[in-house]
Parts: sequence; C-alpha cells; structure tokens
Amino acid sequence: MSRVGIQPIPIPNGVAVNVRASEVHVKGPKGELRLEAVPSIRVTVEDGAVRVDRSSESREVRALHGLTRALVANMVQGVTQGYRKTLELHGTGYRAQLTGNKLVMQLGHSHPVEFTPPEGISLEVENPTTIHIDGIDKRLVGQVAADIRASRPVEVYLGKGIRYRGEYVRRKAGKAGKVGAGVV
Repeated sequence: MSRVGIQPIPIPNGVAVNVRASEVHVKGPKGELRLEAVPSIRVTVEDGAVRVDRSSESREVRALHGLTRALVANMVQGVTQGYRKTLELHGTGYRAQLTGNKLVMQLGHSHPVEFTPPEGISLEVENPTTIHIDGIDKRLVGQVAADIRASRPVEVYLGKGIRYRGEYVRRKAGKAGKVGAGVV
C-alpha cells in the first residue's frame, strides 16, 4: 500500500468537497478548484475526511494512488491558506514594478521585460528587488515563478539574476580560480 495514498485528508471548516464520478470539486474561502481523477482511482468523502482508494495493484495505478491523494490535499490547502513563492532580483540595476496588472522588470537587457500573470495569480512587489507570487493552485504558482525566473536565470560567476528566496547559488571561481597555470 502507498504510505501517502492511504492517509485520509481532513476537511477543515468552511471547505466543501464534492465528488461526482471521477471529478473532485473543492470549494473554500479563497476560491474553487477542480481535479479530474483517473477512473481507476476512487475518491470518497466520509466522516469529515477525503479518502483515496485504488481499484487494482498494477504499477500505474499504484503510482497514481499517492499522486491523486497529494493533489487533493494540495487543493484543500490551496482554498484555505493559498500558496506563495518569493523571487529575489540580484544584480546592479535589476528592479521590478507593477504597472496595472503587468509586471515590468529591468534585468540588464536593452529593453524592459514584461510579464502578464494568468488568471488566478496575483503578483506583489514588496520592494524593487522582491516579487511575491500568490494563488490557490500550487502547480500554477510554481509554474509562474519558474516562468518569471526563466527571464533571467542566475549566472554562476557573478550571482546575478532572479532566484527563489533562500536558494543557494554555488558560485564558480572564473579565470582567477586557475592557480599556477603557465606561471614560471
């Protein structure tokens, strides 16, 4: 049995979970999410908790058992607390600002980089070098953070670029790191 898949998901107050056929709807104070489960995985709501069961012991179904449970748990957490990712800009002149709904960043290019968030995502610029990404869908928040970060990934020699808060960047020594090469 899957150690993750067999654990019940408690339903907090203010959250409604409805299951019709293989479709799971989770509605809470922050919004509503929907998941289309695989037909071989059965999702039920009983005694104030969501349970996920599988129909067979095949390799694919066993793999989807824990995954489905984790996705439903993320949905329940998303509609109650939401998710947040924080990005930091490191580099001389690197800055970000919100212009209406659009994020405009100066990242050392000859032009400003603009990013329009998808529906369900809110952006907040705490200071010119810190961007917060908020939403109820964990996958979408992570994807938006990755898309923004991809506009200027961290460079390993100088450490310039966009990084996640708390991300460790291992710096390389560069040319000066070669000791004694060609010196007599």
